Amino acid sequence: MIKHSELILNPDGTIFHLHLKPENISDRIILVGDPARVDTIAAHFSEIEFSAQNREFKTVTGIYNNTKLSVISTGIGTDNIDIVINELDALVNIDLESRTIKEEKKSLDIVRIGTSGGLQEDLRVNSFVVSQKSIGFDGLLNFYAGRGEISDLEFEKAFRVYTDWDASLPSPYVVDASKNLLSKFDSTEFSRGVTISAPGFYGPQGRELRLPLAHPHLNEKIESFQHAGMRITNFEMESSAIYGLSKLLGHQALTVCLIIANRVTLTANENYRDEMQKLISKVLDKLTL
Repeated sequence: MIKHSELILNPDGTIFHLHLKPENISDRIILVGDPARVDTIAAHFSEIEFSAQNREFKTVTGIYNNTKLSVISTGIGTDNIDIVINELDALVNIDLESRTIKEEKKSLDIVRIGTSGGLQEDLRVNSFVVSQKSIGFDGLLNFYAGRGEISDLEFEKAFRVYTDWDASLPSPYVVDASKNLLSKFDSTEFSRGVTISAPGFYGPQGRELRLPLAHPHLNEKIESFQHAGMRITNFEMESSAIYGLSKLLGHQALTVCLIIANRVTLTANENYRDEMQKLISKVLDKLTL
């Protein structure tokens, strides 16, 4: 039995942070950072079955194209993803009453729709990028057993050597997207690439305001790095933990991002809402057709 201190439930029986019960979610989950984007996506649903919110974690479950979907906001960062993925898995693979792990495991489809910064000159603002792999600068997956078995260790080694990775930084990990979900986005509308999840928006992504960077040339190395025909295309802040934890727990995961800034050409689209609506519609259709 899993102890109360390890699996915390609220007085109403919902799981601690998400405030959800197993019947409140679908097997197909869309993750977004911004709670307001949950409503933007839910506006496409023909029917709303359930909604709840606690802190930054907002959930709406409804119907789109005769398919049940749940949209959940995570807030920003891989630390929040650690909460969301573990609690979603607990909802479907742990009996919350007996606090025991179920013998028959359920696999969820988990797709993140997010915004991102491009790291290649040809990756224009307002383009859509699917993360074939994700590199974690956050170090989260290193706290879990089995991390080496689900990671691309050759890619990790090549990246560390090429960038002369500083041992004082968290050891980067690299995890693949779900092949099944990736195949749904096999079209010219979507670029494919390798996404870095950074543990911050400023210094960890090479932005300098008043604080000088410890590694001011790291982004240049990132932009020029290639391995096995793949290059690093964009920065964001969540996908590495989504990929890593999902892979360890037996779920399918994919991240699709709208490029709202290009760090090489120094261009940006601050008014990206219309482009995000286009991406949302495309993702919803591809997940339900």
